[in-house]
Amino acid sequence: MPYPETGLLAALLAGSGVRSYPPGLLTGPAVGQVADRLHRVFAAAGPEERAGLVNGLLAETGVRPALPAAAALTLRRRLAGHDPARVGVCSGRRCADAYIDTSPRGQRRFCSVTCQNRARVAAWRQRRGG
Repeated sequence: MPYPETGLLAALLAGSGVRSYPPGLLTGPAVGQVADRLHRVFAAAGPEERAGLVNGLLAETGVRPALPAAAALTLRRRLAGHDPARVGVCSGRRCADAYIDTSPRGQRRFCSVTCQNRARVAAWRQRRGG
């Protein structure tokens, strides 16, 4: 059974150039643990904290070929080569998913169009008094 975190981890792996990995790598219970640790990077208050968390992941793994190492290397490259504020946690009311903003304007606040639409509908309903 695929875990919800699979999308983020697969995107991080693809971003690092990893196009294939052993079958089942993204389906075990360890995926949740790795995603929880990576989530802290996205939810960090600022660039210094993000860099510290990523460096901690890299130090722990010894940059061995493993899922956290590949994801941490991708985050490191992303944070070093782009605006560090372009990673974050979804602004959706009941969502804690992470995102990497690759949009041209750099104003992403939601992990998906679904969360964005939910927020818009909730705001519309609130304005209408319902």
